Amino acid sequence: MARHLVATGQLIDEDPAEALAHALAARRLASRISAVREAVGLAAYHAGEWQTAIAELRTYHRMSGLQSHLAVLADCERALGRPERAIDLFRGADREKLDQAVAIELLIVAAGARGDLGQKDAAVAMLQVPDLTSEATVPWTARLRYAYADALLAVGRREEAREWFSRAADVDTEGETDAAERLLELDGVVIEGDEEDEAAEEIAAGPGTPGAVPARPDADLTGDDDEDDRDEDDEDFDDDEQDDVVGRSGDDEGFDDEDEDRHPDEAVRSAAADTDSDSTATSANAVDAERTAPAGDDESGSTQR
Repeated sequence: MARHLVATGQLIDEDPAEALAHALAARRLASRISAVREAVGLAAYHAGEWQTAIAELRTYHRMSGLQSHLAVLADCERALGRPERAIDLFRGADREKLDQAVAIELLIVAAGARGDLGQKDAAVAMLQVPDLTSEATVPWTARLRYAYADALLAVGRREEAREWFSRAADVDTEGETDAAERLLELDGVVIEGDEEDEAAEEIAAGPGTPGAVPARPDADLTGDDDEDDRDEDDEDFDDDEQDDVVGRSGDDEGFDDEDEDRHPDEAVRSAAADTDSDSTATSANAVDAERTAPAGDDESGSTQR
């Protein structure tokens, strides 16, 4: 099991399909280990298998008690053409319990979902948060500025968009965005080969681009598994060795993810039902969750149903 997880972590960027195959192999051996379900979910996300990613990451959240991949779940909903559900995840999130990086990524995805619904001015307003103008440079600064620049461009504010693409490029030392290329494009500079690379270089501004949200596991997948994991692996292998269908595994007693294990279509229905339930249960907190957006856009009732 451990070698499959290590391979998943090593291949998730280089060969997402092979990484997913290794993650599924680990799941067949140890479906009751939360880190395995997380690995399958993230590998599926990077491979563009949105329904599998939703089912597995929701299972991981239930098993671990964490909410560290809400932005990935929201981006999967966008990719499946359900931007309203992405916004519901944003509204229902408990900001006080979220890591700041996760909160910012979730905000970026939710703003993109507003754009998907044609609410482009609302998307601009949502991104006008204190982190946008902070002098401190943190890992999400470049992505936040890029998303804001792209939102500005979508409403025709070209000069402001150029300024923010420039500010994003200034802090993007790791090349996470194509801010520098977008800046040159706005200045009318065409670099040979740009047209061929343009589709591959899109990030969170487009719905559901594989890997658009930085998604890394909470657990260290490169370490050796302990004795308890090895014992549980042996038990799980006995339970799962007859599962010939990819995506099936033994029942996960206590974590209520039987439907996800039995059939991908059932997993999707379960994930959708869970999301709708989450949305209903947290509707009372929706206004508070969107207070990061300044006044001026009608955020409270702008979601299209």
